[in-house]
Amino acid sequence: MSAPALYDPYRVCPSRQLLDRIGDRWTVLIIGTLEDGPLRFSQISRLIDGISQKMLTQTLRSLEADGLVVRTVYPEVPPHVEYELSALGRTLLEPLEILRAWAVDHMDEVATARAAALR
Repeated sequence: MSAPALYDPYRVCPSRQLLDRIGDRWTVLIIGTLEDGPLRFSQISRLIDGISQKMLTQTLRSLEADGLVVRTVYPEVPPHVEYELSALGRTLLEPLEILRAWAVDHMDEVATARAAALR
């Protein structure tokens, strides 16, 4: 059986969980933040407005478990921890950039539609 038929997100399937992870707003922002290289937790937190420490921790752990982010601990006092995109995580940069550009390009139209829906 080929991969597309085996992993059908329109059915109850592990690929649906992966799409949920990739489509999560914090995931999109964290992946984009890590595009230019490794960052410490506090740096990521400062770069993403509105994310709580709890959500950043949970999302980074999930991304690490999915193999999209690598966590490196440097044995120093105090411990120095950095997060960076894995090779697999870097493959998400292009599709996420396309979505980001679409959102920016069409935000005026979406805002107009939202305003009309409130009338």
